[in-house]
Amino acid sequence: MTDQPEFERLLAALRPWLEQVVIVGGWAHRLHHAHPLARAPGHEPVRTRDADVAFDTGARLTGRIADALRAAGFVETLSSDETPPIARYQLGTEDQGFYTEFLTPLTGQGMRRDGSADATIARAGIVAQKLRHLEVLLVAPWRCPVGGGEVAVLATPVEVAVANPVSYVAQKLLIHASRAPLKRAQDILYLHDTIQLFGGSLEPLNALWRTDVSPFLTRNQRASVRDLRPRLFATVTDTIREAARIPVDRRLRPEEVREVCAVGLAILLSDD
Repeated sequence: MTDQPEFERLLAALRPWLEQVVIVGGWAHRLHHAHPLARAPGHEPVRTRDADVAFDTGARLTGRIADALRAAGFVETLSSDETPPIARYQLGTEDQGFYTEFLTPLTGQGMRRDGSADATIARAGIVAQKLRHLEVLLVAPWRCPVGGGEVAVLATPVEVAVANPVSYVAQKLLIHASRAPLKRAQDILYLHDTIQLFGGSLEPLNALWRTDVSPFLTRNQRASVRDLRPRLFATVTDTIREAARIPVDRRLRPEEVREVCAVGLAILLSDD
């Protein structure tokens, strides 16, 4: 399922590495809509012009991803004072185009031996950002077919690994405190929409939480998810109000957002 040929163009370039990478972020949520457990939400998924591609630090990425992206028309732009600098791979203009970023888990204290920030890593010719709690998104990924059809960029479908919705939700909770205010509101909207999308399958998905995701988390991560889940949605907050205002194709009430998240997450992430 895709309505953006740029995304299929990205997957075509990444075809040799699709067994080693996982789609996370907003495009993971969009691809969830095609899963058999999902139900029609009655609205378009939240649009995003960027695709986040994650890989484990131990992944064997042979060859040159950078060359494949360049051949597909992506242009590398570098920013930040990190070594190596943060990289974005862009199609089209900066304001209107589509871009991808590569991500990998941050472990340890986040500092190198020389005292510099351990924030990026160069692999297969590309630069990936190291992010805390990203490893959660790599647990038990789903496989999703993308492409096919006469007008598709990918005439033959490919299977891409996608962060499963349980890991997706848990990671949103784990990173909540470190996010900028607008990003917090966007994350809450994604939580709300994920709960609605899988509203009829929360109990089966809870089994995925119990058997795969929760056992993978550290004790501190499990405690953070357990404590934040009820506290974040106990009352309507300014962040929840902002989340309700984000969609332009539907009207959401802040109390509805709060209630859907509070009830849905209690089922989805239950350990009882």
